Amino acid sequence: MRRAVRVVISGRVQRVGYRHWTQREAEKFGLDGWVRNLGDGTVEALFCGAHDTVEEMIERCFEGPRFADVRDIMTTPASPPTFIQYRD
Repeated sequence: MRRAVRVVISGRVQRVGYRHWTQREAEKFGLDGWVRNLGDGTVEALFCGAHDTVEEMIERCFEGPRFADVRDIMTTPASPPTFIQYRD
């Protein structure tokens, strides 16, 4: 069963390579979706794939790249993307 979830990651997640790291990790997991920086300093992403794989990706997001400091991740159910790619 496929699951789609919107995540908003807060903390020190901009200017540390977090967006690009998220894109690479999601591609490794075979997930569909996108990722982008928001004006408030958070990173927003949409992950769509197998339920367990999406959960594993969310857990990975707590780690992030080397210089990131993730404080919180908020998740909300979402509709699957109408396109299949990650974008900046």
